[in-house]
Amino acid sequence: MMWSNLSYEMKKKLVILIAMLSFAVGSALLTVKLEYYAVFLALLFAGGIVFTIALFSNPKVGFLVYLVYCFFIAGLLKNTGLPFGPLMEVLLGATWLSLLVNYKKIDWKEIHNDHIIIALIWFSINILELVNPEGASLLGWLNEVRFTAFNWLLIAPIGFLLFKSKRDLDVFFIMIISLSVLGTLYGIKQYYIGVSAGEQRWLDEGGATTHIIDGRLRVFSFYTDAGQFGASQAAMSAITIVMALGPFKRWKKILLWISGLILFYGMLISGTRGAFFAFVVASIFAMSLSKNFKVLFSGLFFVVAMFGFLKYTTIGSGNYQIVRLRTAVDPENDSFNARLINQATLKELMKNKPFGAGVGSIGLNGIKFNSEKYLSNIPPDSYWVKIWVMYGPVGLVIWFSLIMYMLGKCCGTVWNIQDKGLKVKCIALTSGTAGLFFCSYGNEVMNGFPSVIILYMSWSFVLMANSLDGKKIEISKN
Repeated sequence: MMWSNLSYEMKKKLVILIAMLSFAVGSALLTVKLEYYAVFLALLFAGGIVFTIALFSNPKVGFLVYLVYCFFIAGLLKNTGLPFGPLMEVLLGATWLSLLVNYKKIDWKEIHNDHIIIALIWFSINILELVNPEGASLLGWLNEVRFTAFNWLLIAPIGFLLFKSKRDLDVFFIMIISLSVLGTLYGIKQYYIGVSAGEQRWLDEGGATTHIIDGRLRVFSFYTDAGQFGASQAAMSAITIVMALGPFKRWKKILLWISGLILFYGMLISGTRGAFFAFVVASIFAMSLSKNFKVLFSGLFFVVAMFGFLKYTTIGSGNYQIVRLRTAVDPENDSFNARLINQATLKELMKNKPFGAGVGSIGLNGIKFNSEKYLSNIPPDSYWVKIWVMYGPVGLVIWFSLIMYMLGKCCGTVWNIQDKGLKVKCIALTSGTAGLFFCSYGNEVMNGFPSVIILYMSWSFVLMANSLDGKKIEISKN
């Protein structure tokens, strides 16, 4: 009776007070039992409550945490050895659960667009691969499809449902540039000071085979490997430098130039030769999309000059990074020839497999779940080759067509944007994704984190740019 007489505000305060007292008593009891571990558990529990409340109040919180987590997950796995991988799906799933809880506040009509249709087509093809007559392991399919299709299907709509303003686009840029620069700074620490105990253990257990070349470390930072780190830094360097050339305030341009150069250095210390092509392709796309012929010809001259410097001179041969980068344009390179030999072997094994050997039949999941097959133990060395082996020539043509359609759609959208600032941002994102896509011919880049989330979110932001283009909206109203 007494409780029913209290006002709503008084009831709310009493509930908070009881919860705080219960938390304090519980923490005290845990401290007696678990000592210092209790403090960590109490903070973790309190943080979990705060995150849950924030998540279901605003689904955007869940996705931003997921974005940050995608940058650090590989570093956490190497340094702790704990199974942090499934937490990615938990965070993404929690974001979608929050979206459903707040379904009345969400404009679901926004997901009627080409990006979602493309993601759905590719996911459907992955479902059909379950009946592939080659009989690849179901567990291999399940582990592989998480990255090749399922994440795409879940991430693509989030941009249209949650991030629908210019401010959201700016927040996205700030996060991916800041986290990428942090990645390079940590990589510099690895290169000049040394790796952590967990990272050294990873190198000792087999990572050194590909990450210690001529006694020098190929920097991987807190990314999965040097290939992912180098390609991501190359694409992000191109994105940042393109932004620095935009119509923004001077202090922003200075920060962007500094960030772009730091990221370019990150690409160099990764020792990833293919990353050079990510930067070049992204730069060519950006110059073409600018529709500025003076910039285009100047940029092409610079690209040709850089190629000539690496291919036909020996300048800088005393610098390890330049020597390593120079091998990217050397057709006689041993590593390049080994890849060609592997591809020739796979070509023989892929005869009479128009739909491929099955999802998860090659790469890490191939070795783990389909090790009895000879084909599964040959390294693909390329995401394009991996797609060809898993889905066959039919699947490769479909996948390639879907990606090219997305790039073409983004280019068409960019050309029609009237707002100059927004146009430069969309040019940067489209160019970066083009760089990641073409660089994936040499490494499995666009299927790894954080590149994959940058790729999918970039396409969503570019495709919704028409609704953000204030000048275009104003013209149409007039």
